[in-house]
Amino acid sequence: MPKLVFFLGAAGAGKTTIAKALAKLRRAPFFDMDTLLRPAAEAIMTLSGLDPNDRDSAVYKTRCRDLGYRITMDAALENMELGNDAFVVGPFTKETDDPLWLHNELARIGASIQSVDVKVVWVVLSDEDMYRRRIEHRASVLDHWKLANWEQFRTSLKRREIAWTGLSDSSVLEFDNSGPLSEAKLQELERMIYLNHC
Repeated sequence: MPKLVFFLGAAGAGKTTIAKALAKLRRAPFFDMDTLLRPAAEAIMTLSGLDPNDRDSAVYKTRCRDLGYRITMDAALENMELGNDAFVVGPFTKETDDPLWLHNELARIGASIQSVDVKVVWVVLSDEDMYRRRIEHRASVLDHWKLANWEQFRTSLKRREIAWTGLSDSSVLEFDNSGPLSEAKLQELERMIYLNHC
C-alpha cells in the first residue's frame, strides 16, 4: 500500500528540512510546493508587472497559490499510481479545512483512504519568537513580507485542526521541531510513518 505523507506547518517550522531528511532515508519521492511552483509563480508575477518574489499578497494568492497545490498534488498522485510513496510539503491551510479535500484528491487516481496509507506530520515550534528567528536566519527574499508584517503573519502560526474525513487520530503526529533534528527524532518520525515496517 503506497504512503502519502504530508509535512505541514507554518513558515519557519522546518517541515522541508524534516521531509528531506526522511525522504533521503527512505528514498521516497519528495514534492515541495514552493520548489515546484517557483518558476511558474515568478513568471506569472513578472508578466503581471509585480514582484516575482511575492508569496503573500492577495494577487499572488489569486493567481498562483491554487496552481502550486495542483502542480504538487498532480506530481505526487502520478507517483502513487506507480506504487511509490509520496512525501508532500506545504502549508495546506485552505485544504486542511475541507473535509472532502483528501477524498477528492485520491479519487483522481481511483484511490481512497482505504487503499492509501495517509500520514500527516504537523511540524511546530514551541514559541512565536523561534519562528521569527528561524525565518530571519534563512534570509530568503520570499520572507520579506512576513517579517515586515509580522502582526498579520503571526496569525498563521496557530495550530489548526485537520478536517479530512476518514483520517484517524493515529495518522496525525504533531512534531515539536524546536531543538536540533537528531537521529532519535528522525527515528520517532520514521516509526510513526512506517509503523512496523522500520
